[in-house]
Amino acid sequence: MKFTPPVFEVKNLFYQVNGQKILQNISLSVLPGDYCAIIGPNGGGKTTLIRLLLGLGTPTQGEIKLFGQALGHFKRWDKIGYVPQRAAQLDQNFPATVSEVVKMGCIAKQGLFKRMRPEDKEAVHEAMVKMDVLEIQDKLIGELSGGQRQTVALARALLHDPPILILDEPSSSMDARTEKRLCNHLRSILEGKTLILITHRASLLTLVDRVIVLDNGAIRADGPKDNILEAIQRGQLSL
Repeated sequence: MKFTPPVFEVKNLFYQVNGQKILQNISLSVLPGDYCAIIGPNGGGKTTLIRLLLGLGTPTQGEIKLFGQALGHFKRWDKIGYVPQRAAQLDQNFPATVSEVVKMGCIAKQGLFKRMRPEDKEAVHEAMVKMDVLEIQDKLIGELSGGQRQTVALARALLHDPPILILDEPSSSMDARTEKRLCNHLRSILEGKTLILITHRASLLTLVDRVIVLDNGAIRADGPKDNILEAIQRGQLSL
């Protein structure tokens, strides 16, 4: 049997800033095909954990591996589609159209000064179709609502069909109708992918089968979604 390493493997992770403990003794594995959500109160360390997984910070202690490789040796960042929490807050005066913003996703794979190849142009078109933003491709990003800008950021993350999606509060700027449409779009593309989702909205938990509860910098629970939600409802686990 061929061994497939976890997508992410974290062992004994600690992170502190100016003596303040932000993350404490985090250990977890995310396997290929996992659909997991990280939930918990504001300030619990969720976004910090994601940033460390992506190499956007240096742990105080502990180990992070991606696809079996130590974080410092991992180079295939085009395998990961990431939408940060503040994607919808892109400067409204930024002089770029929707299609130009989506094309920026090619930089991760091609480099800043490479010309777009025909397959890149096709990938841009397909990503805009998947996220239903093709009709607004010529609009300036500053003309869009926060929810639309968030959707454009998701389209950019989907370029080159990455096997891993990491979404930090992807519906934070969306109304209920736009969020429902987002869920439908995501369901249509998640097959065969790995999803890590940070959310405060119960409606997005329909996308996952595993929930990790992170509070005060530590993992309080990690298990099947139904078990975790039942424990919360019974008061056995508080958020």
